[in-house]
Amino acid sequence: MIRLTRLNRVPLVLNCDLIEHIEVTPDTVITLTTGQILRVRESADQVIDRIVDFRRRIFGPGTPQVGHEQEQAQEPWLASSSVQEEAGSAG
Repeated sequence: MIRLTRLNRVPLVLNCDLIEHIEVTPDTVITLTTGQILRVRESADQVIDRIVDFRRRIFGPGTPQVGHEQEQAQEPWLASSSVQEEAGSAG
């Protein structure tokens, strides 16, 4: 959960897992997965920083993030076999 401020200066606490995307118009517009739209005083960068800080508090700074790079590191044969297949089909 992150603390933000609506345009009318009313504070709110937002479940950042529900954020679908953030738009930067003159205002910061947050669209949630529920379809709800929030306009907040904080910039998009401030919202992102608060999300990162929240996730670090929850998961810890040393927790690896699951992503494409980690998948390749855990299963190196995936990266090497795809490179070999591409090389074999090219020549």
